[in-house]
Amino acid sequence: MIRFLSLGILLAGLMPPVSAQQSYSFSAKEAVDHALKNVTEIRNLKIDREIRIAANREITGAAYPQVTGSLSMQKFFDIPVTLLPDFVSPAIYGVLQDKGVKDGSGNPIKAPNTPTQFFPAQFGVPWQSTAGISFQQLLFQPDVFVGLQARAGSVKLADLNISVMEDSVKSSVSRAYYGVLIAEKRRLFLNETLDRFSRLMKDQEKLYANGFAERLDIEKTQVAMNNLQTTKVQLDNLISLGYASLKFVMGLNQADTLRLKDSLTADLVKGALLQGADFKYDDRHEMQLLNTATDLQRLDVKRYKLQYIPTVAAFWNVSRNALRQEFNFFDGDQPWFKTNLAGLSVNVPLFDGFQKQSRIKQAQLRLDKTQNDRAFLQRAIDLQREVSLTVLRNALSSLDVQERNLKLAEKVFMTTKKKYEQGLGSSFEILQADQEFQTAQGNYFQALYDAMNAKIGYHRAIGKL
Repeated sequence: MIRFLSLGILLAGLMPPVSAQQSYSFSAKEAVDHALKNVTEIRNLKIDREIRIAANREITGAAYPQVTGSLSMQKFFDIPVTLLPDFVSPAIYGVLQDKGVKDGSGNPIKAPNTPTQFFPAQFGVPWQSTAGISFQQLLFQPDVFVGLQARAGSVKLADLNISVMEDSVKSSVSRAYYGVLIAEKRRLFLNETLDRFSRLMKDQEKLYANGFAERLDIEKTQVAMNNLQTTKVQLDNLISLGYASLKFVMGLNQADTLRLKDSLTADLVKGALLQGADFKYDDRHEMQLLNTATDLQRLDVKRYKLQYIPTVAAFWNVSRNALRQEFNFFDGDQPWFKTNLAGLSVNVPLFDGFQKQSRIKQAQLRLDKTQNDRAFLQRAIDLQREVSLTVLRNALSSLDVQERNLKLAEKVFMTTKKKYEQGLGSSFEILQADQEFQTAQGNYFQALYDAMNAKIGYHRAIGKL
């Protein structure tokens, strides 16, 4: 036993630390707010936004003066050799001819009719160093200046990507939250039904013991209880799965404890129904996203068209050069030779094999695709609004019917129960009434959940989620 305990302590010390379990209690709104701050997709989109801002700063930096410092030092182990034409011999022969000097035969001395001769010459010194600084100011370049115009639009595009994802997260969290609430409410009513059947069975056993009931009545009730127990186990598993799904869409760890503070009622579903009469397409973040993308792609077309315009830049370079026979660059007595120049550079595009024209065509086609997507989205939104409104109306109508059915089934059950307790009814009747009551409860909760889902879908369709 001591050896086993020692081994357990050793293994516990070697195991990695486990993150502390957290306990949370959320209303539906608090659950949505928590998800918007912790869901991975939104956090990554916010990082993408910061990346876009940093990229905009990079584009802005290209319009600022560019300052570069340079320092180089080199030693020639063999100074480069240059071949120089033989300019000495022609000069000497020219002087001899001018002076009338003759050879031993009395003939004037002339330059030999031979190919031009060359002799090697070395220029420079073995040690050389250059230190300088250069300034360059871009005056006009299409890529940079169109990029400056697109900065605000690119950040807005990133913001709208976040908003679209937030709409999706709101919908997912709300549906999961109310789905768990409905399941817990059903479990509560199922437990009440089990309690009723348990009391009914006890009453039947007493009646059976006194000879006022048959064994068959008890067995029928037992069968119904067994079915309810099976349903309860299945419902418990579904609730556990619902909580796991809700934790996932909220960005919580599965080990965390979660408690729901809200309750789902018919009044909550029917209240605060928004009307879509004043709907505008721009109420939908998806439409705003496509509008911004269209504006950016128009700038992209403009950028390629401006590439036919020359690029202009101004520059100024200052440098000093040192030429030494030996390494004594830090000797103050030795001179450094200064170079100072300024200028203007203009690059004029003349012909690039129609590449610019092809880029303009591609950018225009991408713009056409986005405009097609925008028209398609408008039609899709119109359909979503019509469908979601119809589904919501049907769901609310069904909820009203199931609400009346539930009250009626409860009334029938209570009346049947009183008759049975007074000895005027059979166990079959009370079992049948209870089954109808359970069915009415299930239909009501399903209608309640369907109505809440329809409400969420409608508000998302009109951009008011």
